[in-house]
Amino acid sequence: MLKKFLAVLAVLFVICASGAAFAAEPIKIGYLAALTGDFAAYGITEVNMAKLVVGDVNAKGGVLGRPIELVVYDTKTRNEDAVNAVRRMIESDKVVAIVGANSSGINIATAPIVNKGKVPQISTVGTNPLVTVDNKGNVRPYSFRICFTDPYQGALAADLAMTDLKKDKAAILYNVGSDYAQGLREFFIKSYKALGGKIVADEGYRDTDVDFRAQLTKVKSSGANVLFLPGMGKDMALIIKQAKELGLDVTIIGGDGYGEFMNEIAGDAMKGTYWINHTYLEDPNMAPIFARYKKVYKDDCKEFVNGTMAYDAMYWLVDAIKRAGKADGPAIAKALENTKNLKLNHATLTIDPKDHNPVKKAGVILKVGDDLKAKFYKKVQPK
Repeated sequence: MLKKFLAVLAVLFVICASGAAFAAEPIKIGYLAALTGDFAAYGITEVNMAKLVVGDVNAKGGVLGRPIELVVYDTKTRNEDAVNAVRRMIESDKVVAIVGANSSGINIATAPIVNKGKVPQISTVGTNPLVTVDNKGNVRPYSFRICFTDPYQGALAADLAMTDLKKDKAAILYNVGSDYAQGLREFFIKSYKALGGKIVADEGYRDTDVDFRAQLTKVKSSGANVLFLPGMGKDMALIIKQAKELGLDVTIIGGDGYGEFMNEIAGDAMKGTYWINHTYLEDPNMAPIFARYKKVYKDDCKEFVNGTMAYDAMYWLVDAIKRAGKADGPAIAKALENTKNLKLNHATLTIDPKDHNPVKKAGVILKVGDDLKAKFYKKVQPK
């Protein structure tokens, strides 16, 4: 009888302790993503993955004895909306950290806000160097990224074109109003020329353009044997579709702006294209997570790169909060900065305090096959 009474007491203690833990104030984490607009496919995937992480963490007792509350805002794929959202997150919602967005331009625009408010922000796929350092090369103390940068991405694309594919005459078609595209173009040109390649066409377009035939006609007449597209999703898909319609016979290489939704626009024209990226669909470490995503959301994790980076960025942040020992922006930022050999799903992460970039993070090259799936081509580890 006494044993039964003690057992009941033990169960009641566990229930009360659990209830007390979740009676505590939640730790609010902001998530900044494009849920509408041209980048919505990326943003929706990221938020879905972030919600999986929050559910798992809270089911295990939260962080520091407190549940996580995810505060999501839509950037609408516009810098001004992102800036307003970040202000609301910091001033009204009182978030202690922010994950997202995946756009370099948005992260550059929000950097002054988070640095003034002393709230760390982790970019998932913002690769422009200015995401984490200012124009003078000084580190932004509250800006971080989980991805590699454009100088490395541009070098990978140039090496793929010249060394692997033996394509020595390159054309470039880029969005002149995009920080991401401008930076990636610049670093591709520098690396490609250093390898002995020649830039035979360098054409620009604007955000609102949907017809690229004039620029592609110039590319066709330039004699280029490779076309580099440092763009994002929809634009690149339209360019690839129109290039095929014009009979442009070139190898197409792009950066990490690739998304599987591009197949809906470009169709079979996507076959044989190459993409510099951060991870790959067949990564065995992500397989069970992708399976859970499909089970929960009744859909494949098509934008698997964004899904992977969002998932691991959230766990990086959770780890930093634990190491900080308190839900405080400056303490979390210091913990993020001091990250060393953190085992995540897609990589082991060490951060350089001088620029808040991952140290020697590997890049992956994908190639779209006949089934329109972007498959692993090769992995490149920085020296």
